[in-house]
Amino acid sequence: MIKLAFVFKTAPHGNAISREGLDALLAATAFCDEQEIAVFFLDDGVFNLIANQQPERILQKDFISTFKLLDLYDIENRFVCQQSLQENGLSQTEFIINCEKIDRSLLVQKLKSAVQILTF
Repeated sequence: MIKLAFVFKTAPHGNAISREGLDALLAATAFCDEQEIAVFFLDDGVFNLIANQQPERILQKDFISTFKLLDLYDIENRFVCQQSLQENGLSQTEFIINCEKIDRSLLVQKLKSAVQILTF
């Protein structure tokens, strides 16, 4: 059962939304069992997963590598929208963490089962 779903829908740079979402996600691990937390990436949020980004070139902090902490915190319920990957030409892109690719209808179904949903 998913008690807490974190949904990343915005691109990682140009604002602090994704970084703040990641901070909230990591903080939530102190209060929830890691099996009760799920992370979803869709729409422009899929850009948070791209490996080897160089945000310093646009004077942004590199927080993307912090997503690797999801492995350390044993957060294994990680999903990425297959349609969002295709729409953004990212189907064959190398990601910073492993995520299960699922279609949007299954993603929505999983979100509907969550007790709380936080969107970033």
